[in-house]
Parts: sequence; structure tokens; C-alpha cells
Amino acid sequence: MSEHWDPAGFKDRIDALLEDFLAAEAERLVTIDGALRPVTEQLRVAARHGKRMRAAFCYWGWRASGQPGCDALLRAAASMELVHAAATVHDDIIDDSPIRHGLPTVHVALETPLAGGSRPRAGGRSLAMLVGDHLMSLAGQLFAESGLPAAYLSRARPMWADLARELIAGECLEILATGACPDPEVSLKVIRYKTAKYTVEQPLLIGALLAGASPGLREALSAYGLPLGEAFQLRDDLLGLFGDPEHTGKASLDDIRANRPTALLAMTWQAALPSQRDHLAAVLGSRDLDDGHLREVRELMVELEAPQRVEELIAQRVREAVRHLNGAGVPAQARQALTVLAHHATDRHR
Repeated sequence: MSEHWDPAGFKDRIDALLEDFLAAEAERLVTIDGALRPVTEQLRVAARHGKRMRAAFCYWGWRASGQPGCDALLRAAASMELVHAAATVHDDIIDDSPIRHGLPTVHVALETPLAGGSRPRAGGRSLAMLVGDHLMSLAGQLFAESGLPAAYLSRARPMWADLARELIAGECLEILATGACPDPEVSLKVIRYKTAKYTVEQPLLIGALLAGASPGLREALSAYGLPLGEAFQLRDDLLGLFGDPEHTGKASLDDIRANRPTALLAMTWQAALPSQRDHLAAVLGSRDLDDGHLREVRELMVELEAPQRVEELIAQRVREAVRHLNGAGVPAQARQALTVLAHHATDRHR
């Protein structure tokens, strides 16, 4: 790879790498039985979208450690995107989300080949669960077969175990907290373990560990990655309710219908008067909601300045993240790229 950082070019390379890798896997599955073709298509669709930030953070964890770019590292970094694809497939099943990226979610799409059966919805969810499981397995395969020396890979394997454990813990915590009384501390803990760590901190550390980074550098990258990952998800929470579905590709009412433990809802609840809480409680968790309910919840949030408080949390975390890059021995190019990535991850509309 060129030493020059080209974000668009990097994304294109990750996209092409994943498409080729999953096309080969799809062929292997179809040779078992042609009936698997709808499953293989969703395997590819699930990994086709994304900003490729997780791969980029892994790449710059490696480069921050003084290593030059190479094709083998690119393949290892791309495995982070398969982890994300697996997580989103499972997350959509858990949340019963109908759309992602403006398309039917995997479990919804996989109802179609089962339409003539007695339980297409249950079957679609079961097939999607297996698609998510296989994507996680393929992430490990792509990482292990990246072409990096075995000694390099062995340095990062313990972080893979941490990533899987904490991602599952975060998802479990969200399920356990869904429908409960909104609590900002609980919401921030869910954010940390469900999204922040596997989105920024752990890909960075995996790249750094592959490169043999010093403990001091890894500590600095962690101090950058964790608050930035939290800021990323806080932005996602805001976009979930206030973003344009044409841009976000998600239904704006999802978080309200599911009464998910987002920081935005928790801060609204915390600031609300008893009468406002009563009104909010009547809406949260209800499946029978329309745009009028969405407008009312948005107006209440704005009145209570909850979006403003979330914006402040995002800004604080981005400043904290970037501050930890200074004086950490991070090469200038890596420091500049990670600063750009910090703003790219949080100044977005989708």
C-alpha cells in the first residue's frame, strides 16, 4: 500500500477485499446445496455496507506503532468489518429492526425463500442468526489467514477474546436494561461494551499488538479509543431519533418502540418532571406509534435540552480522545489520521 493516507481509496480496498473473500465463501456454500443461495447472498449483503472505520482504526493502530502499510495487514484489518457485520445481523434480530441501510434486514429478507412454509418469520430469524454466527467465524478465518507472521498474530489473539466477550456482554446488558427505568449510567455502560470498545479501542489495540507496540503506546491508544467509541455511539443515538431515515437507513421510531436504554432517552427521563415522565412512559415500548408520537418525543427532548447534553458529551469525549494522541510517541502521520478519523466518526449524518 502507498504510504499516503487516502480514506476513500482505503474504503474501496476493504470493500473489494471483503467482496472477493465472501464471494469465494458463497461459492463453497452453494456447492453443498443450491438451496443455500439466498443465505449466501445475505452473507454478502450484511458485509457490503459501512464506513470501514473499524478496519481503519486497526490499520492506524499498526501504523502508530511505526510499521509500514502492507496487504497482509489490510486483510487482518478487514476482519474487523466482519465482526461488525455479525454484530449488526444479531442486533437486528434482537431489536426486530425491519431495515438497515435502507434495505430489509437479514432476518426480514430471509423470510422470502420461506414464504411457502408455515413459519417464515421464525425461519427467517433462525437463518439470520446462523448468518451472523458464520460472519463471526469468517472474521477469525480472515484474520488468521491474513498472511501476517504467526508470531504477530499470536500477540493479538488475547484481544480477540476480550472483543468477543465484551461485545456479547454489552448486548446482554442492553437486553437486560431494555424496558427498565431509563438510567444514564446504565446507558453509558451499555454504550461502552456494546459498541465503543469493538468499534474503536479494540481494533486500534489489535493493530498495535500485531505491530508489537509498547505498553505505553497501547495505553495511549486505549485512552484515545474508548472515549471516541462512546462519542461514536452517542452520535448514533442522536441520529436514531433526530436523523433523516433517508440518510440513516433506519426507522426513527425504533428506539422508542423498543424502549432501548439509550443515553438520549435516559437524559430526557432524568430531566423530566413527573407529568412529563408519565407522558413519556405511555409512549416508550408501545408498538402502535406514528410520526405524531415521534414529533412529541422529539419536542420533549428538545424542551429538556437532552440532545444538547448529548452533544456536549460527544464534544468532551472527542477532545479527550485527541488530547491523548499528543506526547504519546505516535508518528505525525498516524496522529493526523487518527485526529481526522475522530471527527469523521462523530461529525456525521448517517
